[in-house]
Amino acid sequence: MSAPLPVNASPEPLTCAMIFAAGRGERMRPLTDSCPKPLLQVGGKALIVWQIERLAAAGFQTVVINHAWLGAQIEATVGDGARWGIRVLYSAETEALETAGGIAQALPLIDPSAQGRRFVAVSGDVFTDFDYASLSKQAARLAGMREPGMHLVMVPNPSFHPRGDFALSDDGRLSLDGSQKLTFGNIGVYDSRMFVDLPKGVAKALTPYYRETIAAGRASGELYQGAWENVGTPAQLHALDAALIARRPAV
Repeated sequence: MSAPLPVNASPEPLTCAMIFAAGRGERMRPLTDSCPKPLLQVGGKALIVWQIERLAAAGFQTVVINHAWLGAQIEATVGDGARWGIRVLYSAETEALETAGGIAQALPLIDPSAQGRRFVAVSGDVFTDFDYASLSKQAARLAGMREPGMHLVMVPNPSFHPRGDFALSDDGRLSLDGSQKLTFGNIGVYDSRMFVDLPKGVAKALTPYYRETIAAGRASGELYQGAWENVGTPAQLHALDAALIARRPAV
């Protein structure tokens, strides 16, 4: 039996987040032939702007955005973050380095002091009403662990991913096997120590890290059942756009 996850009741300030925005968005073509996927509009705003607004409202001070495909458009649209009262930094990739590779490349921006830092990472093509400020207690718990761990936000299985990814126990522990698997919502808290030995400029996915950390008993999770959409196709984009327009208050 694995050791219980450590508990730390004192929140650790979460001030840095990373938004993954380097993918080409192949399933969104031809929309993404001339527009990076995170800049596609729903409800009158770019997908990535919805994310930035929620992160800023939750008290994050720095948002690091990696980009590759049409990245100059992202920088031109988002700017330095001043309009949201935050600082936006960019990690440019010549070719998309996937998730773990993207973190390794951006690590000097995420953790400049290289002392070990907890940070949130989210996908730029996810729309959600999740309260990012609620993750501070999980960051504090991770800070108290000898080995780097992670905390993943899970969601009910969407129709396009009915089998889910990982099982979540009542005590908040994630496991690789279980009868009731949930889907990873592309929102996670990570420890920068997990990525310090990765070479920069090398494409590498996060999936092996999820599996290794979960198998070692160093991964926790929570179930979020609020608004969440992983926008992967034009049909999903149009449906979310219509839903957001419909929920606007009448004027």
